[in-house]
Amino acid sequence: MSERHSLDDLLTLMSVLRDADQGCPWDLKQDWDTIVPHTLEEAYEVADAIERRAFDELPGELGDLLFQVVYYSQFGDEEGRFDFHDVVHVLTAKMLRRHPHVFPDGTLSSRRDGERAAEVETRQVHSRWEALKAEERAERARHDAKAVSVLDDVPRSLPALSRAAKLSKRAARVGFDWPDHRGVLDKIREELDEVEEALAAGDHEHAGEEVGDLLFAVVNLARTLKTDPEQRLRGTNAKFERRFRHVESALLAEGKAPGQTALEDMETHWQDAKAREKQGETPS
Repeated sequence: MSERHSLDDLLTLMSVLRDADQGCPWDLKQDWDTIVPHTLEEAYEVADAIERRAFDELPGELGDLLFQVVYYSQFGDEEGRFDFHDVVHVLTAKMLRRHPHVFPDGTLSSRRDGERAAEVETRQVHSRWEALKAEERAERARHDAKAVSVLDDVPRSLPALSRAAKLSKRAARVGFDWPDHRGVLDKIREELDEVEEALAAGDHEHAGEEVGDLLFAVVNLARTLKTDPEQRLRGTNAKFERRFRHVESALLAEGKAPGQTALEDMETHWQDAKAREKQGETPS
């Protein structure tokens, strides 16, 4: 069996790729901003592999995501800001600080005894975690002239649905929320009414704005149901794709194409796909 590569090998590889004399021309052209789209894409590919249960692909996808961290660490090292070891140190220190129920002395060697650990409920852990994050935000604010907000550090680069969920969750923590899901449902109906009013007035631009409000309200419903809207929409996307491909296949077997077929015929095959799924079959 050949010798397995180590993390140090990966760091060496990156430094050579970025070497001015011996490096790769493409890698030498990259900077902080050009790598960001690749980072987002790699994160989604990890999520996709997990959702497809393609665990044989996961080591490669996780490696691609890790490579993004190594890339940014190389940029930081080149500019004298930080290196990969700083990233590991900061992360480990933060996790130790946020897990006093596991590491009571804040060190890797400290442990709670089994009985005490069993007493720690998930709710208490989550509450403590959020309190520590709030303290960290407050500490950053002490070094920043800008006013601190509970919405600070929600990344703007997140997908819109995920960011909406995080923003509404932060606001809900300080009491800006509906008492229960019924209030959210009323808000959804209100926003839908406003979309219809804008359309009736012929104002499509305003209708589009109201659609945004409607989506935000639906995200809040997902939050109150304790489900992730981004993940749910990905699931619906996959379901739509699966069913529509069945429609295409069924039409092809009849010598037809979607663009040349009546909606009623396509709907018949769509309903067939749904029926097959309810019976535990995978639509072809």
